[in-house]
Formats: sequence, C-alpha cells, structure tokens
Amino acid sequence: MKAVISVIGKDTVGILAAVSTVCAEANANVQDVTQSILGDIFAMIMVVDISKCNLELSELRAHLETLGQERGLQINLMHEDIFNSMHRI
Repeated sequence: MKAVISVIGKDTVGILAAVSTVCAEANANVQDVTQSILGDIFAMIMVVDISKCNLELSELRAHLETLGQERGLQINLMHEDIFNSMHRI
C-alpha cells in the first residue's frame, strides 16, 4: 500500500528532512520524491510505502498536519487508491 504526501509553503531549510523524519518514525518508507522551488515557494510530492506503517493513516496524517502548522506549510496525505480514483478519466 502506498500514500501520496504533498507539501507546499515558503521555502526554508529542512522541510524534506522534517517530513521524512515523521515518515521514518511511523515506519512509512519514502519511495519517491520530487520537489521544486519556485521563487521562494517550496513544492514537494512524496510517494511512501505504508504497508508496514506503525500508525493508522489518520494518525500519520495528523502528525504531518501538526508539522505543517508548526512550519507554516500545507501538508496533505492521501491513500494511493483515493489519489488514483480522483485522477481517473
């Protein structure tokens, strides 16, 4: 099982590290990352394997949302199945 994490906000040092740390603490394995900096805006999408995650998806989402609030970022977590359903033609 996989999930998609998106992060948008003002670019600051350590965003990737902070999000990766939350994932690692939950045993969610980061499989792919893409990030861009547009002016001073940071944008990132991560694909994480949640099959061995030690938290419920809602708990991981809450941890990421708390991190986002602390750092002034918009962080969203979506199960891969929902993501794929939303983007089917």
